[in-house]
Amino acid sequence: MPATRLTTCLIAASCLVFASLADARMYRYKDDSGQLVISNTVPQEASTRGYEILNSQGRVVDRVAPAPTEEELRRREEEQRRQKQAEVQREQDRALLRRYSHPDDAVRALHRKIGELEGLNQLKRGNISVIESQLDSEQSRAANLERSGREIPEMTLQKIDRLEGQIQDIEKEIENQEKEIRQMREQYLKDIERLEIITEHQRTLPLEPPKAADEASAR
Repeated sequence: MPATRLTTCLIAASCLVFASLADARMYRYKDDSGQLVISNTVPQEASTRGYEILNSQGRVVDRVAPAPTEEELRRREEEQRRQKQAEVQREQDRALLRRYSHPDDAVRALHRKIGELEGLNQLKRGNISVIESQLDSEQSRAANLERSGREIPEMTLQKIDRLEGQIQDIEKEIENQEKEIRQMREQYLKDIERLEIITEHQRTLPLEPPKAADEASAR
């Protein structure tokens, strides 16, 4: 090999060695007894306590934080949960303010909803009265036939059963709707209370609809 080429190869090899030395990393950490140790490796048990990365001049170029403890992880999870709950609450508040600008707006909506549902129940009670009248008529006819010793037609018995079933069905509908009114009222009360907080205004209207309030005072 010519001398010039050999010299070039030696210089290149030397540069690689010096570059490797310049990039050499060391690690500083505390051992189990709390003593500082500098090494080219970090034991697994020491890495969880955190360590520093040193360059070839012994300067700190990076730090690796200790692994979080179970208590720290628990606090982080709690904080994340609180933040998530707070964001959910903020979104609910924004949605609430899009519907109502004042607690009284929600009270009026409550009165309106209760009036609609109670109006439907009133119609259903009227239907029950009509059906009960038909049922009384059929039952009286059946009773007269029975007293006279005559056989009650199957069609009459079926009609009586059908009318009784209709009454039971409507009564069940009324019961379910009254439950819906109670649940709706509870939700509106929560919304009204929340509106009082986020708008900093108190409601000025009574929670009971005017008609219901008048009936309650009369009783």
